Order: sequence, then structure tokens, then C-alpha cells
Amino acid sequence: MIGVLRKTIATIPCLMIADHTKEHDALPTMIYFHGFTSAKEHNLPLAYLLAEEGYRVILPDSMYHGEREQGIASEKKQVAFWDIVMQNVKELQAIKAELDNDNFILDGRFGIAGTSMGGITTAAALTQYSWIKTAGILMGSPKLTTYAKSLVDSFKDMGELPVTEAMIEQLYTQLEPYDLSKQIDKLDKRPVLFWHGENDSVVPFDHSRTFYDEARSHYDNAEDIRFINEANRDHKVSRYAILETLIWFKQHL
Repeated sequence: MIGVLRKTIATIPCLMIADHTKEHDALPTMIYFHGFTSAKEHNLPLAYLLAEEGYRVILPDSMYHGEREQGIASEKKQVAFWDIVMQNVKELQAIKAELDNDNFILDGRFGIAGTSMGGITTAAALTQYSWIKTAGILMGSPKLTTYAKSLVDSFKDMGELPVTEAMIEQLYTQLEPYDLSKQIDKLDKRPVLFWHGENDSVVPFDHSRTFYDEARSHYDNAEDIRFINEANRDHKVSRYAILETLIWFKQHL
């Protein structure tokens, strides 16, 4: 039987999903980050499928989301988007450290994946942590500064931004160290899966596609990096994408 435990890991509200008979065992482990305005519970279907295959899956709530929402206004949450991404990356290290302390990770087999904002988080985390063994980026952009600039332009088209130009430039500077597209070598030939709907109107399809086209030349084994595009699919993960992500982690974690 698969158990779903509500836990606080490194002060962060999480769900831990695993076979209940192996709740305290060392298992291959992954963290899956949810998307913007979503919450940890929304990714239980994939977590359940992975747990059935013997994995432990951690689903954390991002800052200002789920149990951490704190009644924050929608506009403030939107402005904080990149702060949330960078906070996710920092919290990933704290979660990993506590899992290590509890001897929950089998033989260093630790992966990360995410949807949309969670996919962006995943790409950013690959620039920071060499202990990530494999990753899945579902409809996320590895081009953080490019995407940030496009979001700023969109907000400007809709009206005045509640931040100054100096603050915007500071944001771009803060994002540079997390921008995977500017440091492809940080992939270090680690297995990475991309999935993106061709009609995505939120996170541009071409961000992940063009990055993949460039990144694959850095791999000796072509099977260690894969891009799955899905026609007639907007900004919503399909069952096909979930099943392909399951297959990917079974193969590479």
C-alpha cells in the first residue's frame, strides 16, 4: 500500500509518498515542484505512480503557495514569482540535507522534476547542485533571464509595473547565476527530460526546444537527454507526459 504522509521537512510543508512498508528505508528519492498558483497535492498522481515503482517522492509547497499561502494578494504573488523560484532552489538544498540526515536516500540516487514554475525551478537547480542525478523539466523554461524579460514586457504592456527599473535590472542580475541557458556545461551530461506542449501560451515552447537543440551536442550518449513535444497541447501536463516522466525516472534514477 502506498502511504501519503504530511511532513514538515526543513520547516517546509511537504507530502512524502512511498510504500508504507518502506517508510523509513533508504530509497531512490525525488522532489517534484508544483507550478505557479498550484500546490503540492496537485502532483499526487505522478508521485503515486513513482512510489509504486519503489521511489520516495517529496512534494513541497513553494513560498506563498498551499499551506504557505498566507492570504497573499494575487498581484504580490505575481511580482514575487522569481523570488519564489530562487527560494525553491535554496529550500531544495535544505530538504536534501534533512533527507540525508535521516538516511532516506539510497546510494545518492536523488532526482528533481517540476511543472511550469517547478520546471523553471528544476532548470535553475541544475546550475547549483551537482548531486542531482537526473531531472525532468515539464513545460518550464531553462532560459530564466529571457523569460523574465518577456514577463516584464508583458506586464508593461498591461500597465505600470509596481517596481522600479532599478529593481528590474537587479532581478536580471540575480537570475544570471541560475540561468541554465547561459551555462550549459552545468548539465555535466546528466540525464534530463523535457516535455512541452507546442501550443503553450504561458511558457514559450521554443525556450525549451532551442535549449535542447543546443544542449544535446554536449552529450556523448544521446539517450541521456530527451525532448518530447506534444501537438495541440497548451499549458497543461497530459497523461502521456506523466507516463513518459515515470518511464524516464525508472530508466535514469
